[in-house]
Amino acid sequence: MHNKVTIHRLATGVPGLDAILGGGLPEFSFNLVVGPPGSGKTTLAHQIMFTLATQERPALFFTVLGEPSLKMLRYQQQFSFFDFDKFNESIHYVNLSDAFMKGNFKQVLQDITHEVESRSPALVFIDSFRAIMLEGQDQSKGTISAQQFVQQIGIQLSCWQATTFLLGEYLSKSNPQSVFTMADGLLSLEQSVYRNSMVRKIQVLKMRGQATRPGMHSFRITHNGIEVFPMALVHDDTGTEPKTSQDSQQLRSNKRLATGVPRLDDMLGGGLPSGYSLLVAGPSGSGKTILATAFLAEGVRRGEPGVIVAFEQTPSQSWIRTLDDMVRAGQIGLINTRSLDLSIDEIVQHLLKLIHTMKATRVVIDSLSGFELAVAPTFREDFRESLFRMFAVLSGIGVTVVMTSELEDRYIDLRFSPYGAAFLTDAIIVQRYIEVESHLQRVMAVVKVRASVHSTEIRRFDITDDGIVIGDPVLDFEGLLGGQPSRTKLLPTVDRGGP
Repeated sequence: MHNKVTIHRLATGVPGLDAILGGGLPEFSFNLVVGPPGSGKTTLAHQIMFTLATQERPALFFTVLGEPSLKMLRYQQQFSFFDFDKFNESIHYVNLSDAFMKGNFKQVLQDITHEVESRSPALVFIDSFRAIMLEGQDQSKGTISAQQFVQQIGIQLSCWQATTFLLGEYLSKSNPQSVFTMADGLLSLEQSVYRNSMVRKIQVLKMRGQATRPGMHSFRITHNGIEVFPMALVHDDTGTEPKTSQDSQQLRSNKRLATGVPRLDDMLGGGLPSGYSLLVAGPSGSGKTILATAFLAEGVRRGEPGVIVAFEQTPSQSWIRTLDDMVRAGQIGLINTRSLDLSIDEIVQHLLKLIHTMKATRVVIDSLSGFELAVAPTFREDFRESLFRMFAVLSGIGVTVVMTSELEDRYIDLRFSPYGAAFLTDAIIVQRYIEVESHLQRVMAVVKVRASVHSTEIRRFDITDDGIVIGDPVLDFEGLLGGQPSRTKLLPTVDRGGP
């Protein structure tokens, strides 16, 4: 016979978890959830249990030497997933502390067996399993060993066709003993604190029979429970393999998007190519946000919805009133946060959901400088790599992205991004100041537009009540630097980008 056994996958009800598990939790699997105290093991177990438990598929939750059931429930019922109607109907709690303290592994196994045979649960949870393993080291001779206990409980629960979860405070360097090899699934939870930020991560170390998503994925515990933010990947139409840069290029059309800034489209060679990413770099006050706002406003005028991710300020504070009105009218989606413990994957997941909801084709990220400050310190070491992944994801879905980056204007040299991210973008616009007769004037230039002819002129521009007004080219810089005669150009020779 060549027929394969079909393994039914259970939807866990934990946002993002099914994605990293490879499509859900295999039914009748024997799973271990490990992590230090406070990492979210019990909350994760309860969220899964309240999602899956029904009268036809009841759940048993065994507590051993951990916190008492009543104390645990006092805190778990604070989460929105807690359903009082399921308590003692489809969910039952059993405290094994007394039996365990008086007996041995054999007695505990008999008690578990009795409860399972009496109630025929489809879901079984044991918390904390490591307490059994540690206490078992002091058990008297003549009882079954920890190894035998693990083997028997694993075999019996599988025979009872129950999906099982063992929770334990195993640290990354702990001796996993035999339970790790017995488990069908192994989930590791971690948490770290740096100054005022708390970062939690989850990793699927093992899940038999299905392809899991590798790596550490950040998650957050809120009043709704746990939400996992899978590391974003760009897939092909089948949802199985990442796209190549050539595949992503095919999503781009020959269409050019109007920026909403008169004369800038001409400088770009006819507008910003659809599906491109544009970096607008410049010092504070040079007009980066106003340019990005004009890009969104032009999209609304043309029936092209947009989304803005803001890390530094809110529309009601300092942005032009047009953006505030568009957000309030629901024409522009807004992600605005000043949290200091974000991961880039968390932002990307929220952004993708909002893009899908709004059917957005234009995205603004303002700014990369604020983005870095919002990201938790533990993620900043990989900030450049994470930006690369974010650009690939957004490019893969075909949206056009404008991002801003604040740079210190040194007047005599030029950089495009402090993150080395300029090469990741398809186009670059630089804004900066020049000194003319003891006054600062703003200038801008298009540095790069991949696979496109564009203007190389440096043009003056002003910021008025109507937005950015681009003027004539700056023909000569003689006498503009510190009042000294100079023919020094403000833009060095740069790579304008190939196809």
